[in-house]
Amino acid sequence: MDTATDIRQMNELIERESAFIELINREMEKVIIGQHYMIDRMMIALLANGHLLLEGVPGLAKTLAIKSLASTIEADFSRIQFTPDLLPADVVGTQIYQIKTDSFSVRKGPVFANFVLADEINRAPAKVQSALLEAMQEKQVTIGDQTFDLPKPFLVLATQNPVEQEGTYPLPEAQVDRFMLKVVLDYPKREEEMRIIRQNTSASSFPAVSKILKPADIMKARDIVRKVYMDEKIEQYIVDIVFASREPSAYGLKNYEDLISFGGSPRASINLALAAKAYAFIKRRGYVIPEDVRAISHDVLRHRIGLTYEAEAENITSEHIVDEILNKVEVP
Repeated sequence: MDTATDIRQMNELIERESAFIELINREMEKVIIGQHYMIDRMMIALLANGHLLLEGVPGLAKTLAIKSLASTIEADFSRIQFTPDLLPADVVGTQIYQIKTDSFSVRKGPVFANFVLADEINRAPAKVQSALLEAMQEKQVTIGDQTFDLPKPFLVLATQNPVEQEGTYPLPEAQVDRFMLKVVLDYPKREEEMRIIRQNTSASSFPAVSKILKPADIMKARDIVRKVYMDEKIEQYIVDIVFASREPSAYGLKNYEDLISFGGSPRASINLALAAKAYAFIKRRGYVIPEDVRAISHDVLRHRIGLTYEAEAENITSEHIVDEILNKVEVP
């Protein structure tokens, strides 16, 4: 069977199987005004089996959006409020001594859920943040000498305040790299803020979202996302983008050689490919085009490019570097 026929069949399959995207968007719009970019990225993380980090000042509906998405799916949801006095056992669980049986039993922590909201993740110290590392990467948790698998699907949706705010601890690079996407949120537009005021001050009760999916539906959609066709030229394009963050001079970006301390890891390439497939799925396409890769490059790379002191002195951000990479790397 030739590729054209395969793609046509894939398009037909996705047209049928992606109908729930519209339903979820409709439910989310009941409670979230604007912020379409954030909702899209949350769907990409969900479909591509990746974790999501939302950054923005307090009050931008980050927590509400995550809770609302979890409410559209018939799955377990837990919220962990990260604070400076939190302990790793408060996240993953611990062993409890039972006097009657003279033995230890395991009490599982809130991380044992399909959707885990790690609220204000950078307000807790590094030892607590690292408690999530094994869970996020291996989809399992070790308590004492026992290892437990986490439920499927398992998704960490974390919020963080900008680093310059009071009482925040910067996330270690190893943990930040575990997040497939980092989305930076801005304030809503004037018209949207007017609607937010009306919704939150009206006499009627605050709208609630309906459950429209089961975990099995998400697992099925993830299988289809992985089958989305990606041409070798697109794979090459992804590799070029990531390599340009490591070897800028090889891609005509010699000026940035001293501004980048480290570039994207192989995990960046994997996540860029998976997120591009999920983005194509959301757009109801059975194949990836270069625009899909460009659309999610900032979210995949902004937290994976390390900046030197020189870059910070010149007010060069990772956003700016990703812009330059996308402008320089040849589009297939």
